[in-house]
Amino acid sequence: MEYEQQTSVLLLVEDDAKLAALMQEYLGKNGFQVLLEARGDLAPARIFHESPDLVLLDIMLPGKDGFAICREIRPHYSGPVMMLTARDDDLDELLGLELGADDYISKPVQPRLLLARIRAVMRRLGGERSASAREPARLVFEDLEIDAASREARLQGNPLSLTTAEFDLLWLLASHAGAVLSRDDILRNVRGIGYDGTDRSIDLRISRLRKKLGDDSLEPRRIKTVRGAGYLFVLAAS
Repeated sequence: MEYEQQTSVLLLVEDDAKLAALMQEYLGKNGFQVLLEARGDLAPARIFHESPDLVLLDIMLPGKDGFAICREIRPHYSGPVMMLTARDDDLDELLGLELGADDYISKPVQPRLLLARIRAVMRRLGGERSASAREPARLVFEDLEIDAASREARLQGNPLSLTTAEFDLLWLLASHAGAVLSRDDILRNVRGIGYDGTDRSIDLRISRLRKKLGDDSLEPRRIKTVRGAGYLFVLAAS
């Protein structure tokens, strides 16, 4: 796994000093450099300055909560954001994903599980970037251009502001244009887990992606819902 051969920098925003130290030690022993920030109001500046490979973001923080931080950084930070919370609330998870989080983890979490989730995100990004370095790929659908090498998408020549998860989802769908991908297919590709029949994160991301592509949610022309089967990226939007 290529990401383990080099040190990836993570920024952990967590005000529980004991927990932060334990996570820093464990992740450090497994090939990551972990930077710590305890205050929410200082986190955005740290993220912009440090440009970490991934942000681990607690929700309940002094000065500014994790939701507000995610909302503030997303227009400027395209790396993955994983939210951590001790609250077991589906609405919180949906809000986090709506604001652009790539994953949402409830505390307490087993260190090995946290490490596996982090690696799943890093492996996905590392694999795509390595493939892009060998053979840059670019997809064009009428006025929509998607470039895997630069991880950029343009609509009518204008760059789209996509999160890491949104670009991954768009590339997955577009690179399988004309084929129906099930929710299980999508989840295994973008999050490394199977569909449990209740996870709404993919539906939510599809909805957000449609908005950014100017797709009508009632009669979408780019990403169609195939009832009972999954989603279809059309070869030629009508």
